[in-house]
Amino acid sequence: MAPISIKTILISESVDPRCRKILEENGIRVTEKQNMKKDELIAEIKEYDGLVVRSATKVTADVIDASANLKIIGRAGTGVDNVDVDAATRKGIIVMNTPSGNTLSAAELTCALLLSLSRNVPQAAMSMKQGNWDRKKFMGTELYGKVLGIVGLGRIGKEVASRMQSFGMKTVGYDPITPPEVSASWGVEQMHLEQLWPQCDYITVHTPLMASTVGLLNDETFAKCKKGVKVVNCARGGIIDEDALLRALESGQCGGAGLDVFVEEPPTNRSLVEHPNVISCPHLGASTKEAQARCGEDIAMQIVDMVKGKNLVGAVNAQVLANTFSQESHQLIKLGEAIGAVLKACTTSKKPFTQVHITTQGDCMKTSTGFVTSAVLVGLLNHESGCCPNLINVLSLAKESAIMVEHHHCGSEGAPHGVCKVEIEATDGSYKASGSVQGGVPVLLELSGTVFRQPVSLTGNLLFFRSSASPQLLSSVAGLLATEGVEIESFIAPLDHSGDLWYCVGVSSLLQNLSALKTLVKDAAQVTL
Repeated sequence: MAPISIKTILISESVDPRCRKILEENGIRVTEKQNMKKDELIAEIKEYDGLVVRSATKVTADVIDASANLKIIGRAGTGVDNVDVDAATRKGIIVMNTPSGNTLSAAELTCALLLSLSRNVPQAAMSMKQGNWDRKKFMGTELYGKVLGIVGLGRIGKEVASRMQSFGMKTVGYDPITPPEVSASWGVEQMHLEQLWPQCDYITVHTPLMASTVGLLNDETFAKCKKGVKVVNCARGGIIDEDALLRALESGQCGGAGLDVFVEEPPTNRSLVEHPNVISCPHLGASTKEAQARCGEDIAMQIVDMVKGKNLVGAVNAQVLANTFSQESHQLIKLGEAIGAVLKACTTSKKPFTQVHITTQGDCMKTSTGFVTSAVLVGLLNHESGCCPNLINVLSLAKESAIMVEHHHCGSEGAPHGVCKVEIEATDGSYKASGSVQGGVPVLLELSGTVFRQPVSLTGNLLFFRSSASPQLLSSVAGLLATEGVEIESFIAPLDHSGDLWYCVGVSSLLQNLSALKTLVKDAAQVTL
């Protein structure tokens, strides 16, 4: 990936001092302003290339739309539900988190809540402070031999499993992504949720908050659980339906709950917090010195590595950039953008185009199809009205413009270089181009049926025109260009000479108007690359 310029960053919450230190040591100016209201953040964000937050700052679409230069939003923590990722993606802004920064702290708090639920530790401690000595009231149960259901088997779920296995618990779980054989290697038997609910004495959730996980534990699922099941949520408020949880607690279907997160924070549902069988914390999952130091350092180093073009870690909306950290990938991105720009120039009067077909060919491009596709679309959509495409947002922009995009990869078929072939379909027909990278330079090999005598270097000012071959063609075009004060720097003819074919002229500057040239040829286009 070509380095992204980040010169100024706003830190809007309390983040470990190492974060600022690392950023400043790498030439990034940092401003820290905490406890800003929404209107204040909207006014402030205009000045910055980057924003670093924890969980309190709500980076809404209004905030994102108010930013003029924002290129990255860094979340010093795991979840990004306080960031409007869709709005950031539409604007081409990278959203990044620190996926492993608070893993151990969140896992340890989960274990602490499981232990507290089994032995009523907080309730007993509070009773002692009130001067009581009531041993019978706080009779508990052992964890040994009990079944713990872990919903979400990512980093935190895995760490919880290994720790609770030390207490002799049987661990079962569910995760739509982690393969069963992988979780089995660390002692978790995977099963469908319908099988999991009735088996568990304890259930802990470790999923992101999304449409499919909102209210995952609800009236219906509580009814399927063992009577007296105990539940823990150190992930995100809303995964457990709070109203359903309160009903289950009051009926005895749920024997206790350990909650570190709530739908509203601070929680307004006091009846849930004050229930005698609920142990609650004020969102302390990542609140350890170690986790905060780790998250602060991680987000700073991830931003610095991205700026330096080393790698991209923790980007939740920019997977297309994963394979773009090499000189070869930079060249392929330039190739894709250039082919897109040439086709856009050649079809300006025939738009709108409705479909784009992109084929990469050759082993050297096997892992490049994704970002090359995005690069072609950037070239095609650049300079559209109100459109600022980049590799992050261009697929969304194409979808909004009702452009169907198809891409695939095929074998080399004897080609010495990797080749990118693009076909766009407009209302009056299709237009094609193919190119490759040769000697580190993107070149055009073919344009709408015309194979060039030699590859066209896709750099500088290029004038394309379509005409049938004639002895007077070049002199006529040269004369017109001279009249306009434009010098010819290169001329590349088609390999064939029959029919209407495309020619390419490298010029010192673009023509102010193509209408005069179009009196000499069938079609003309120009582009600066």
